[in-house]
Amino acid sequence: MRSIPSKLAQSALDTAPDAMLIIDSAGIVQFANRQVSVLFGYAHDDVIGQPIEKLMPARFHSRHIGHRHRYMASAHLRPMGLGLDLYAQRRDGTEFPVEISLSPLEEEGSNLVCAAIRDVSAGKRAESELIEARKLAERANQAKSRFLATASHDLRQPLQALALLNRTLSSVVNEPDARDALSQQEQTIASMSRLLNALLDISKLESGAVQTKLSDFVVSKLFEELRREFSSIADDKGLELEVEEGGESVYSDPSLVEEVLRNLVSNAIKYTRRGSVRLQCRRDAALVRIEVHDTGIGIPADQIPYIFDEFYQVGVSASSSRQGYGLGLSIVHRIAALLGLDLAVRSEPGHGSTFSFALTPSKQAAANVQIKHQIPLARDNAIHRARILLVEDDAGVRNAARLLLTVEGYSVTAVSSLAEAQEAAIGTEKIDLLITDYHLGNGETGLAVIVALRKTLGQTLKTLLITGDTSSVIRKLPQDPNLRIISKPVNADEMLGLLEVLLAT
Repeated sequence: MRSIPSKLAQSALDTAPDAMLIIDSAGIVQFANRQVSVLFGYAHDDVIGQPIEKLMPARFHSRHIGHRHRYMASAHLRPMGLGLDLYAQRRDGTEFPVEISLSPLEEEGSNLVCAAIRDVSAGKRAESELIEARKLAERANQAKSRFLATASHDLRQPLQALALLNRTLSSVVNEPDARDALSQQEQTIASMSRLLNALLDISKLESGAVQTKLSDFVVSKLFEELRREFSSIADDKGLELEVEEGGESVYSDPSLVEEVLRNLVSNAIKYTRRGSVRLQCRRDAALVRIEVHDTGIGIPADQIPYIFDEFYQVGVSASSSRQGYGLGLSIVHRIAALLGLDLAVRSEPGHGSTFSFALTPSKQAAANVQIKHQIPLARDNAIHRARILLVEDDAGVRNAARLLLTVEGYSVTAVSSLAEAQEAAIGTEKIDLLITDYHLGNGETGLAVIVALRKTLGQTLKTLLITGDTSSVIRKLPQDPNLRIISKPVNADEMLGLLEVLLAT
């Protein structure tokens, strides 16, 4: 017997946004609201008295009958097919995804069920588009990671060769005009290197390739590194670089904090025409605050929100001659976000700026502060007679490095692979030092070369590892007193200084 809702209930059901059906225990449709006709394309009378399976694809009919019988045996309010993809079928045979809610009804002892059916095509499309967008983003991120790995190696290689050849020529050329040309070339190479490094640093930070490595460290160790790096640069501009002792011990990532300070100090020197740049560390309540203060041109208050944007420089138009590239503070901002640092800026035009951030003190007091070896100024002839094994797969870089080392007085054996390095190690009377690139051909790495040669020549083999790697692999290497790491594109004087440090220890 057909069960028909009252006129008031029928009117309410007809205004519902979903298709509403009342079905009896035999699966026959007893009532359908107006949305059923809108959604399925059937006239009202074409649905009433028909089995509910008429509104679903044929492939679901047999299974649905079984599901319907089980539901009628213990009917209760619940969504249908939880966790499953449900589909309905229109009169024209087209299918569409649906969500269905079931509610039991009782009518004069007959078991009835009210089914609310909602078309979720739009939601499914959005979900599908979101999944596809996520896949595209993942592919783009993977492509970006591959680009970074390639760029960090391949783009640095020609700069590496240029820098080494420039340094070699500088050692043998005496004609004034030629030396002046070489000096200008050196400045151009350095400028290209800074831009490439900055762009790759930003890309690494954006792609998530940079991972933090937290530890306790002493601030003064970083300060001393920065003092040595920037003292001559400040002197050349007639500025005083003031670096406080900074004896506090803190907990953070020392490499990334050093990168933040390096960019801040470099920026302070760049925008200070006279006076000083001061790097200081002080206790600030329960934290340790590090400040970089300068007496430079200052920043107008309305420009401070923009100074961390890429390529933005205070008071420099796009067509003006630029002192830099406006990337240093963008890198600082990204690293600060990665480390959770609250970067503060105070500035007054014409009176200078102060950049500061706070670090968490280390839980244990710092032990003895160890300062890295300074590069010896005096050259030891015995050191320069040392035998060096050079492993580099790029022929241009290999020849440039070999020329430079030979001009500097070293005895050099240059090879391109792990197999050639092992052969040279066995066939050479003595090897005092190994220089190897990190990325070699055919998937080989400098780490594999170091392990193999130390197995042959002894674990104390002194090694200089040259890398342009963008991953965190290098930063995770254990401390090794016989290993030094230098990043591409290599500064030739820095490389020669590291060789002297290694050979002197």
